[in-house]
Amino acid sequence: MNDLKKYMQQLGQNAKTAAREIAKASAGQKNKALEVMADEIEANKDALLDANALDMAAGKENGLDEALLDRLALDEERLEGIAEGLRQIAALPDPVGEMSQINAMASGIKVGHMRVPLGVIGIIYESRPNVTADAAALCLKSGNACILRGGSEAKHSNLAIAKCIRKGLQAAGLAADIVQVIETTDRAAVGELVRMEGFVDVIIPRGGKGLIERISQEARVPVIKHLHGVCHVYIDDYANSEMALSIALNAKTQRYGTCNTMETLLVSKAVASDLLPKLAVLYNEKGVELRGCETTRSLIDGCVAATAEDWDEEYLAPILSIRVVDGIEQAMDHIHQHSSSHTESIITENHTNAMRFLREVDSSSVMINASTRFADGFEYGLGAEIGISTNKLHVRGPVGLEGLTTQKFIVFGEGQIRQ
Repeated sequence: MNDLKKYMQQLGQNAKTAAREIAKASAGQKNKALEVMADEIEANKDALLDANALDMAAGKENGLDEALLDRLALDEERLEGIAEGLRQIAALPDPVGEMSQINAMASGIKVGHMRVPLGVIGIIYESRPNVTADAAALCLKSGNACILRGGSEAKHSNLAIAKCIRKGLQAAGLAADIVQVIETTDRAAVGELVRMEGFVDVIIPRGGKGLIERISQEARVPVIKHLHGVCHVYIDDYANSEMALSIALNAKTQRYGTCNTMETLLVSKAVASDLLPKLAVLYNEKGVELRGCETTRSLIDGCVAATAEDWDEEYLAPILSIRVVDGIEQAMDHIHQHSSSHTESIITENHTNAMRFLREVDSSSVMINASTRFADGFEYGLGAEIGISTNKLHVRGPVGLEGLTTQKFIVFGEGQIRQ
């Protein structure tokens, strides 16, 4: 344990030193590093896939469920996505040093804001090896050093990606310690990381509810988090039927193991008898198990009775809970009670209802006539994302470059003194 503590303290000291270097790096340096990282990902596809195959084999042997295996898996398309994400981040404007809201005061001084890095970011995540590249890239471009702790189930994949990251940093003349990957799989390393107040400025966990609850309880460092994604789609009285069918199908079945996948479908009773049987056919073709309220079960053959727990469940699987509601008021009441404040969508052609939903639903993303699957940094034009925050301070929703910076006051004077 003493050796682990010493190891983690050394990582922290390295990161603190590296943070000063990356904070003053030019946009050109950072972009070159990202471009080379992308090139290295593409040039080393075979090695990355071989490393991932070791993790997948171990995961199956250790009984990982299908959702976790899906998150763990890499293929050529996902590797291309990682490389494209790196290049998109390189193409984004550099937020560091951006000045705004500069106003002249009565005293003659000018007061404004400058965007600056957070410092050292600790990122703890499970399964998804793409997070290693995404997190490194976003921290790098936003001028932060980072300490990455991936799950043991993705060890080989993460270390293989880390090699590509180091080559990018080296090519740009930047210190390797700007991005450090914790190599030990000892779970106690997480406990050390979240208590390193002197070295780490913020912790970002990505993973299951259990992981995030543990970190929230143990951390002495500020945490940017979301516990889980219980996302809703509400089909309003005034919904376009074809649009409703398309969105409700996509939001659930486009991919099951993601936090922006719909877990509960709310349907206005005015359209339920028309739409629910049609949706049941579509879901049945995809192998989705349906769990519903009493009214839903009367409209769909073979629908299982939903329990009280179902309304709060993040399935991450081909399971969907369905409730028929009286209208928008009851839909929003249900969301208020059961949502995890991640993403909610209304399907409607009624402008008044749409605007009410936007104003009154308190989640990090609220949508009109769109699939919840769009709640993603890439889809929002942020490049890759480091996670989706349901915090209200200091950042909310998909966390991209701006979310990894803060602001300081800057003052321009010409010799003024306070009277």
